[in-house]
Amino acid sequence: MNKTVLITGGAQRIGASIARLLHKNNYDVFLHYGQSKQAALALQKELNDQREGSCELFSADLSDENSAIILEEWYSEFHRPLDALINNASQFFPTPWQDATPKNWQTIFSSNVETPFFLIQKMLPFLSQVNGQVINLIDIHAERTLEQHPIYSASKAALKSLTLSLAKDEGHHIRCNGVSPGAILWPEQEDNMSNDAKRDILNKIPMKRMGRVDNIADTVLFLCNNDYMNGQIINVDGGRTVYS
Repeated sequence: MNKTVLITGGAQRIGASIARLLHKNNYDVFLHYGQSKQAALALQKELNDQREGSCELFSADLSDENSAIILEEWYSEFHRPLDALINNASQFFPTPWQDATPKNWQTIFSSNVETPFFLIQKMLPFLSQVNGQVINLIDIHAERTLEQHPIYSASKAALKSLTLSLAKDEGHHIRCNGVSPGAILWPEQEDNMSNDAKRDILNKIPMKRMGRVDNIADTVLFLCNNDYMNGQIINVDGGRTVYS
């Protein structure tokens, strides 16, 4: 029987690239999506055309405090262990100190920290059956905060801490690692970025170019295949973190 992976926010961009690569490597994909229904349906058809019944879809609002319970109830209907949980879904928008609100804080932290924590908690029994693993998509800005994004950066720092805690506390039967992307894709609100802003970002990358979504997917696959990797955070950033 194929291995199984549950990916949050898997319909587009990095999540979709991870789904395609793991599917190619004989994983059955359980795909969560938020509002990207058409993209999710198209990806499901693409994967199921390659291998019938190999991709299942589920939509949930990860800012809902019950979303982890809802996802666990959905997955349990398939009566399968879980080889990998990929916490990819994330909220990203600026929250300048002068303008940030409690609602901004709750929206970002609920999706980026609270739901991953409680989803891991709910999926531990499925992961433990096969000595599975958790891979959290973090961000290089968990270490070097991003201008005008204090809440987002703090949420990713919290997710990094949870990654290390899980690796230490549950490492006897599951593994947990993180992948921290650098500049892989321009924000979806790219039209709001000036050419000067983009140039400034690229000038801070020694390789002088953006990464690709498959750079992240390749790293996820590496972690899936290397069964002695635990408690590690891999920066995939073209050398951005060596810039000072």
